[in-house]
Amino acid sequence: MNADSGVDLAELRVDGGMVANETLMQFQADILGVDVVRPEVAETTALGAAYAAGIAVGFWDGEQDVIDNWKEGKRWSPQMKDNEQARLYRNWKKAVTRTFDWVDEDTEAEEASASEAAE
Repeated sequence: MNADSGVDLAELRVDGGMVANETLMQFQADILGVDVVRPEVAETTALGAAYAAGIAVGFWDGEQDVIDNWKEGKRWSPQMKDNEQARLYRNWKKAVTRTFDWVDEDTEAEEASASEAAE
């Protein structure tokens, strides 16, 4: 992401159900090498829709009111040693590479035919 955008990631803001997993959030911080930040309200999709509706009807004056209302709930900072982080990341990339060409095209066609025949 840093290479594609040309901007270094300063922190990762997270939301959704997985933010309740403290171990996962710490692991994200360790692997990315940046702080991971959870807002007080973890389900921001619904909150964003409510904010948009509030702006539309004039309850909020605008985007800045919404920005000012955001509050940090918890922050995880990297704690893993650099050599361990590099080892885990290298092994993850190796595992992803091994999944390339996992399923052959002719196998996918056979599975689709079998599925259609079963119906």
